[in-house]
Amino acid sequence: MSATAKRLGLETLGWVVLVAGLLALVLPGPGLLLTFAGLAILSTQYRWARRMMHPVRVKAWRGAAEGAQTIPRILLSGLAALVLLAVGVLWIVQPPAPGWWSLPQAWWLFGGVSVGVTFAVSAVIALGLLVFAVHRFYRKPDALEAVERLEEAHRARRAATRTARNRLRRMRERGTPWRRSA
Repeated sequence: MSATAKRLGLETLGWVVLVAGLLALVLPGPGLLLTFAGLAILSTQYRWARRMMHPVRVKAWRGAAEGAQTIPRILLSGLAALVLLAVGVLWIVQPPAPGWWSLPQAWWLFGGVSVGVTFAVSAVIALGLLVFAVHRFYRKPDALEAVERLEEAHRARRAATRTARNRLRRMRERGTPWRRSA
């Protein structure tokens, strides 16, 4: 496979996954996960995507670490994923509307089986991520310290970027040349 074909394939895949993730933010589905995956693919080709990956990665690791710190958080997250799985199965089975349902039958479990499959897949992904977070972070202070170091490095990177931008702004205001002459 040529380098151009590989690059075109990666770009196409990255954009498709990113758009699907953005759509899944408002539709049923693992929107944040797909958005992150799309950015990860695009970051191999684009610098702007690499820059966007840093804060997303920091927040994802912090969320995973905090979600697996206590037993009640772990149990609530697991329960929420199981409820989502049950709703997905209900949507797939498509039982008739109950007697208390006052809206038209078309509004009962609208969207069909594809919505149920999306719910079920989202639940399985959530359970997998929960298992990963518990395995990685539960009662492991060294893993939590690694997340804190990652956050600190991100803050330092942002501060350095801010300092550099301010320096360039001041140079423009003074009319100072941007580059040193040889």
